Amino acid sequence: MENEALYRLSVFAAIFIAMASIELVLPKRNLRTSKLKRWATNISFGGVNAVVVRLMLVSAVPLVAISVALVGEELGFGLFRLVDLPFYGEILLSLIVLDFAIYLQHWASHKVPLLWRVHQVHHADRDIDVTTAVRFHPIEIGLSMLYKSLLVLLFGMDAFAVLLFEMILNGCAMFNHSNIALPLWLDRLVRRVIVTPDMHRVHHSVIRGETDSNYGFNLSIWDKLFGTYIEQPSKGHEGMEIGLPPYQSEKPNKLSWSLLLPFRGN
Repeated sequence: MENEALYRLSVFAAIFIAMASIELVLPKRNLRTSKLKRWATNISFGGVNAVVVRLMLVSAVPLVAISVALVGEELGFGLFRLVDLPFYGEILLSLIVLDFAIYLQHWASHKVPLLWRVHQVHHADRDIDVTTAVRFHPIEIGLSMLYKSLLVLLFGMDAFAVLLFEMILNGCAMFNHSNIALPLWLDRLVRRVIVTPDMHRVHHSVIRGETDSNYGFNLSIWDKLFGTYIEQPSKGHEGMEIGLPPYQSEKPNKLSWSLLLPFRGN
């Protein structure tokens, strides 16, 4: 899709700046580690992952989800092409299917040991703010893109729907990882549909039962539907501890340490 990268980058930058600005004015928690070191490491992950996705795009077989959608359109392949759906109906259904798929992927990342070894890089962050949204190991980003690409091809999703979903996913991830203090009434209202920072923060607790909850990134319905929803952390948002118990040190703030974490022995 023409100018796809520019659209995504523009939306990403606008939401990132907005969330980072609100965090400065209305922070929910006092950060416990060096913000400068954390930001340098987390943003570096974002840069590395952007390169990984671009390398996948220029490889012999197009593996990026939007590219796969365009290939599917040319071949006339996919389940959605077997039924006569209106354009906007297909877009909406695509967004719902992809969002549910991401919920399942996130759940699997906690339940499958090999996937958890990679996903723990995200959870090792000892604070949570807008930059945590881009703190994912390149292996996880590559696997996620392959997973989404297969779904896009199987369902025959429109390239515009895939682009829209990717922008929504990035935007919601930055929103629900942000360290912003929403008024309680507003949080309750928004989380009826969308995952809020307070809802997702529970997922980053060091308490295992809370870590294994609130897997949704965009829609809050999946956790409520499948019994993985926890409303509030047991120790409160200001009192809860963030990260993973074995890594309560400055090590997660180092890019080299974090990149090598999946390969370390238990």
